[in-house]
Amino acid sequence: ICHPLDYPVIMNPCFCGFLVLLSFFLSLLDSQLHNWIALQITCFKDVEIPNFFCDPSQHPTLACCDTFTNDIVMYFLAAIFGFLPISGTFSSYYKIVSSILRVSSSSGKYKAFSTCGSHLSVVCLFYGTGFGGDLSSDMSSYPRKGAVASVMYTVVT
Repeated sequence: ICHPLDYPVIMNPCFCGFLVLLSFFLSLLDSQLHNWIALQITCFKDVEIPNFFCDPSQHPTLACCDTFTNDIVMYFLAAIFGFLPISGTFSSYYKIVSSILRVSSSSGKYKAFSTCGSHLSVVCLFYGTGFGGDLSSDMSSYPRKGAVASVMYTVVT
């Protein structure tokens, strides 16, 4: 939207492949770090997780031992792997909105905002429910809320 004539040059197939591989390897790194954290916990309580997948944020609540270090690492990972995409989304939407506001026709503004609005609503739904589920302090007292949040950011989006 900001530079429509430069789009084919900027987003060439090689750069798109690089972005896909970077996304894949970062998600692989994140999952392996969560596996490492789970393997550091020596014993688990006999509790059933009321969810359709084992969310990494629920591991410390099931542990018998002290998980302070694991909690710090998990919050650090959530901050890093959450802050980078959100800051990229905000910066790109800042550029998009500033470009749209320079468009003189109201129909062009409406078309651009409607396209961006649907994408932004999905992004907000994904990050809102994801962070709400991961960073909530007590998921065990409301197991149904945790399951609904995880369905929202894995299935609905």
